[in-house]
Amino acid sequence: MKLKHLAPMALAMAVGACASGTKDAEPKVTMHWETMNAVDSVSNSRSFTQTLTLTGDLRGVRRVAFNQLDRGYRMVDPNDTLIELLPGYYAIGSPKFAQATGNDTLVFQIKGNGAFTQISYAPGGVHAVMTDGKIEPVNLVLADLLDNPMRYSTPGNDRMTYADEIYRRNEELNGATASVYDVVPSFKSVTLTGGNSTVNMDAIDFQEAKFDNPEAFEITVADNKMTVMAAKKMFPALRTRLQYNFGTGEVELPNVRIVDAPDFGYRGLMLDVVRNYQNVDELHKMLDMMAAYGLNVFHFHGMDDEGWRLEIKALPELTEVGARRGYTENHYDDFLPQMYNGDGNPDSHASTSNGYITEDEFIALLQHADSLGITVLPEIESPGHARAARYAMAKRAEHGDPSYLLHEESDTSRYTSAQSYHDNIMNPALDGPYKFMNTVGKEIKRMYERAGVPLVAIHIGGDEVPRNGWAGSPSMKAMMEREGFENQRQVHAYFVSKVVEDYKNMGIPVAGWQDIALGSTADFDRDVLPQMYSINSWTNHQLAQDRAEAGYPVVLSNVDHYYLDMAASYDPYDKGLTWGGVVDEFKALNGYPWKICPVSDEHKANVKGVSGHLWAETIKSEEDFESRLFPKMLGMAERAWNADSTYTDAEFQAVLLQELPKFDKSDLTYSLRMPGIMVEDGNFMVNSVYPNATIYVTTDGTVPTTASQVVKPGQKVPVGDARQIRAMLVLGNQQSNSSVLNL
Repeated sequence: MKLKHLAPMALAMAVGACASGTKDAEPKVTMHWETMNAVDSVSNSRSFTQTLTLTGDLRGVRRVAFNQLDRGYRMVDPNDTLIELLPGYYAIGSPKFAQATGNDTLVFQIKGNGAFTQISYAPGGVHAVMTDGKIEPVNLVLADLLDNPMRYSTPGNDRMTYADEIYRRNEELNGATASVYDVVPSFKSVTLTGGNSTVNMDAIDFQEAKFDNPEAFEITVADNKMTVMAAKKMFPALRTRLQYNFGTGEVELPNVRIVDAPDFGYRGLMLDVVRNYQNVDELHKMLDMMAAYGLNVFHFHGMDDEGWRLEIKALPELTEVGARRGYTENHYDDFLPQMYNGDGNPDSHASTSNGYITEDEFIALLQHADSLGITVLPEIESPGHARAARYAMAKRAEHGDPSYLLHEESDTSRYTSAQSYHDNIMNPALDGPYKFMNTVGKEIKRMYERAGVPLVAIHIGGDEVPRNGWAGSPSMKAMMEREGFENQRQVHAYFVSKVVEDYKNMGIPVAGWQDIALGSTADFDRDVLPQMYSINSWTNHQLAQDRAEAGYPVVLSNVDHYYLDMAASYDPYDKGLTWGGVVDEFKALNGYPWKICPVSDEHKANVKGVSGHLWAETIKSEEDFESRLFPKMLGMAERAWNADSTYTDAEFQAVLLQELPKFDKSDLTYSLRMPGIMVEDGNFMVNSVYPNATIYVTTDGTVPTTASQVVKPGQKVPVGDARQIRAMLVLGNQQSNSSVLNL
């Protein structure tokens, strides 16, 4: 049996192709990683120490490089050196390498700030740099975090989701039932009319009808047929949803009359393919899944600091430089330094590091989306998050065209972005950024025209411009004096206004993150607001309310409910970050829009919709990509369609059980909730929310596998002298993480 979503407790990862051209070379070096947290007894500050043990043939190794989310790292041994190639990309240098032999062991220790809590903070993208300049693969083996609580917590600060808590939550979620018409998103009105019909789902009778809500529809099942009344443009999307929910061919269904309409016109999903790349075939698959769950806006996040993933034929450097990442010591040759994942080779496709979508592929994506009733909203990050574009345009300047330069060579500004970069913004005092935005905008518009698909807007980003970003720019100083600007906020607004005016002249509305509408003036609102398609409100609830009441078309994208890349729990093996809390399918389900944005009835029309967001820092495979979306995306999809109360958590869990076979049929990897463990009267019991799952248990502190003891829910097993119990479950081809209970 091939299992998906394997828990990475003792994970070995071999890097594939290397920059020297050897494909799938067998690594000669292995790096074993483990970590331990500590608390300073005087300052009470927390830190963690990572031990990296290199074994194998270490002859000729000059450095070992790796990616890891920035935590203020430093070497414990002063004779060793940690070189920051880029925040998040490091290389270990040491005199130990020069004396290494063909069968050697070298140990390095690195200290980081704060406590180590999640596996997503572990290193990746490991490779060796040889003395002859070649890049060689390295195996990475991660130690078991669960064998010691100090590997994932510190005393008094243990956020671990232990198995007894999981047991109680599983009990809360069990017991409800669902009918065939309990789907996601739920129908607003379902009236059973008695009896059953055998319906040919390949021959649904679609009839054109007009309703007050242009996306409203009525479904009738009677006399052995299904009739759907809706606007004609809704037919493809509804066919997709109905066949996904009820199947194809002849299906027996209860006779029914269903009346439904979405509460919001914008039901979005943002997919980040920059930080870690996902190929276009995966995006086509996600379009089908979006349509199946009633989502209608694909927010394409294809350009950011860490890469540029869309071919722009007028500016080929964007993908020549921005779609390639690898090892470089002079910072930028013809590609970007490796981030998050990779093998040091800018031309390798063995990981999620490199790649881009061609113009023809993007056009096919647009046409596929349009056929499903999905709008594609492309994003050009500006003026912040522009690092990849900056270096691509610098390369273009080297080729003889400096007119697109996004930064000023004499700029001495010192700043740190949210992702710890010091060189990631465009300079609005220069002509280059406006020419750049104009050219890219025209190229994107041309692609939509080629596709025969309307371009509803271009998302221009606008978020997280670091403080003092232009403080050392002579051109900016002159512009601020000329324009009478006193602060960075005014400069930012100036940039947005100019881009919006330029796009208005091209007939392109604009979307952006909330930042472009913060602190706006009456003049700014007068010029920009009429051109604004949407703004994503992603931080606090009060801000969303304020912007909606100011007249902006707000899309609720709040991190605490709709950031699908957040870990689902505080279990250290729940992949994802936790800076915005934890988000599972129920946190998304309970993200009620009018609680997030409690506006009066007169302003509700300014809340345009709901959008889920999947950022990709920790997504290093197709399996990561899908398992972070499913089933979380369903909770968000329910709220995007139905603003008010629908399913309870237990009812929603019953509905999710009906969705799992659909996931399997679509060949999706998806997350499973962990089994719970409870100890009572010297015995332990397990439970889960999946009636057909098999639960495997260990009591000796080892990682459960499919060869471990099988324990059934309700079965009482003596605890004996066990000091730790672990349990994981398997359902079909999917495997959960292991829950743990320390005794």
